[in-house]
Amino acid sequence: MKASLKLFVILAGILICQSALSQEDQLGLKEIFKDAFYIGSAVSYRQASGEEQQALPLLEKHFNSITSENMMKWGPIHPEPERYNFVSADQFVELGKNLNAFIIGHTLVWHQQTPKWVFQNEEGEILKRETLLKRMEQHIETIVGRYKGQVHGWDVVNEVFEHDGSYRESEWYQITGRDYIFKAFQKAYEMDPEAELYYNDYNLWKPEKREAAIALAQELRDKGMRVDGIGMQGHYMLDSPPVEMIEASIIAISNAGFKVMVTELDVDVLPRPRESEGADLNRNYDLDEKYNPYATGLPENIADKFAKRYTDLFSVFHKHQDKISRITFWGLQDGTSWLNNWPVRGRTNYPLLFDRDFQVKEEVIQSISTATF
Repeated sequence: MKASLKLFVILAGILICQSALSQEDQLGLKEIFKDAFYIGSAVSYRQASGEEQQALPLLEKHFNSITSENMMKWGPIHPEPERYNFVSADQFVELGKNLNAFIIGHTLVWHQQTPKWVFQNEEGEILKRETLLKRMEQHIETIVGRYKGQVHGWDVVNEVFEHDGSYRESEWYQITGRDYIFKAFQKAYEMDPEAELYYNDYNLWKPEKREAAIALAQELRDKGMRVDGIGMQGHYMLDSPPVEMIEASIIAISNAGFKVMVTELDVDVLPRPRESEGADLNRNYDLDEKYNPYATGLPENIADKFAKRYTDLFSVFHKHQDKISRITFWGLQDGTSWLNNWPVRGRTNYPLLFDRDFQVKEEVIQSISTATF
């Protein structure tokens, strides 16, 4: 086919797709990428309970996977030693069933949002290794056991590495070394052998961190434990990281024999302090107006860059659809995104595909749809 004719065919296909998207029956994201990968959204408490009624039509139309944003983390679901709070998690799972969605539990073991009591005895003293591991295993046994056969995949362990690939000196690590990681995967598998199990982390586009995650996953498998995939948290900015580095990590993880998931996708359009790269919740700053320049709306030139960024990302994702099983956005609409309060509190951010009025950003969806051609 001559180059000019080939270009015409591609452009014609894009125009047809854009035309379809402009109609009332515009295609949902899950339809656009139905032959590529799951399209997921993190779900909040108000969405799971049905209180945020505007959310349900968007979830039904655009997403075939959902992830619990906060309700399955240790603090919310197991706030005290002998008390579990399953109300919101049960609502989340029921929502997933009603949507016929691929349901992801997030997350069983993490250094954040874990109560201090987990690491201490009744006198406030640091637990011994064996006691902490037993406490963790009981937690996993209770959570995974309750949702066996209902939750399809678990982020078993979250964010154990620093940027240079060294192990994070969390309380988990200080008390048990790496044992908690191995025990967590082992117990999760014992409780639900059919569920997929993942390691999840941010900034895995950094080679040192990526290689550390791959080495850990390989070691887990070598020890006979199940690890299905590695989740690359997609907390990206308008101009960083380069898509080439994201692509390199997708290829490396897949070549090592693991499924790839982009697990927490959003695009921060605001300037931020230099040292707050990534998703470390410990780095948080008071509001400074220089980091909140678009409080009344996004300028057209930034909106254009935002659309292009998502298009570039999805071009890479679609190119490697044989390696990627799921793309999950970290939230549904701009107003409830965590990026309004991280790394600077009280900002007005615009990182997602639906605005604060639950309206789709049609120009972005149209732009993303071109990634399938």
